[in-house]
Amino acid sequence: MLTTLRWLSAHTRFPASRLPDKAETLLLIATAAQHEENLIKANESGLFHIKSRDGAKEAALRAHAMRRSLVHFKCDNSAKV
Repeated sequence: MLTTLRWLSAHTRFPASRLPDKAETLLLIATAAQHEENLIKANESGLFHIKSRDGAKEAALRAHAMRRSLVHFKCDNSAKV
């Protein structure tokens, strides 16, 4: 909000002269939307944490995959009697 007020003071000599009503409304809505986005970003940064790696789980999955790969073999059913 302070940035918007400074911009208005610098570019429109704000208290002495003002922008048209629609322009001021649009500028204030944009400022409010930016402020709300900043609040959402600040709140979301604490919500999602990167989970640490679980070495035991990863090792168990690798071992399971290895055991499954050893079980599968090519079977030839074309034996002649």
